[in-house]
Amino acid sequence: MKSSNFNHGGNVYAQAKKLNLSPWEIIDSSASLVPFKPPQILLDSLNLEIKNLGFSFYPERDLNSLKETIGEFHKINPENILPGNGASELITWAGFEASKFGISCIPSPGFVDYERSLNCWNSNFIYSELPTEWNNIFPQPFPINPIGDVIWITNPHNPTGQLWEKKSLESILKKFKLVICDEAFLSMTPNGEQQSLIPLTKKYDNLLVLRSLTKLFNIPGLRLGYVIGSSQKLRKWDINRDPWPLNSFAIKAGIELLRNKIFYEQWTKKIHNWINTEKKWVYDTLSKVDNLKIHSSSTNFFLIESKSSLSPNIHYLEDKGILIRECSSFRFLNEKWARVSLQSSKNNKILCKEIQNSFKK
Repeated sequence: MKSSNFNHGGNVYAQAKKLNLSPWEIIDSSASLVPFKPPQILLDSLNLEIKNLGFSFYPERDLNSLKETIGEFHKINPENILPGNGASELITWAGFEASKFGISCIPSPGFVDYERSLNCWNSNFIYSELPTEWNNIFPQPFPINPIGDVIWITNPHNPTGQLWEKKSLESILKKFKLVICDEAFLSMTPNGEQQSLIPLTKKYDNLLVLRSLTKLFNIPGLRLGYVIGSSQKLRKWDINRDPWPLNSFAIKAGIELLRNKIFYEQWTKKIHNWINTEKKWVYDTLSKVDNLKIHSSSTNFFLIESKSSLSPNIHYLEDKGILIRECSSFRFLNEKWARVSLQSSKNNKILCKEIQNSFKK
């Protein structure tokens, strides 16, 4: 077990309380969510659930209705799917699975929740350092040859935003006892789905793929994700976890959001257009700031790197009601790094202006 700083972004309520503001007045660029209201078909569905008092009953225990919807969406056997209370719950159970196989390798900098999960099960892990320089051509081959028994991969990678090439990841599947691939941001990444490992779960029993719906649809409070992999492994997780991990609203949301492919394609096209447009503008604007380097990304967040500590800049932004993700909690990064997530066009202008001002102090 190792001790780590398990900070997360998205601490909107605490910052709003500190500044005596409404949470809606905070520009939260520390959490990588889309800046649009959840789709109306979801809101209508949840309102109907309230009107019909659907929450008056215990949720469906086996989650078969949601599994079938996800299975139809991905063309995967529902027995190979396990929905969860957000990706975080499933990451915890992935740590349980990883603990059976030996030493986990965490390519780093990486998402700190993997370490938290492994610590839950007293499982040993090592770090494998990723390069902090890369070009802007995506996807890219996975850049390292890590060692260990289990490997945790994030695609696209958090916090760098690099998109790993599917072919290079498949070669890794042949080297490890277990591969855990977190695709929480893949659906919202332009051209990302082409690199998904979900189809490979039919071929490799040592592969687990994690997905999240909360980021794509801006519903983090509903806590909704799922894992795809070996039915034998997932049955053991299901036996050991809480009896009702998803509430009735999360179940309803998952079914509503994935059952209509035409809607889903229209929504993701909207998200991809937003990312392509705003990412270029924000990148070009912030690249003009002296002593600040903007790193290329495939998705809706990216790293910025300063020649000196960004802590004063982060505090300046917080006083303005703007949050960005400090990166000292990421292994191999420090206070000179921060992660910035794209916002609406209006808020991106405010964000960039205040970042520029923070360097003029």
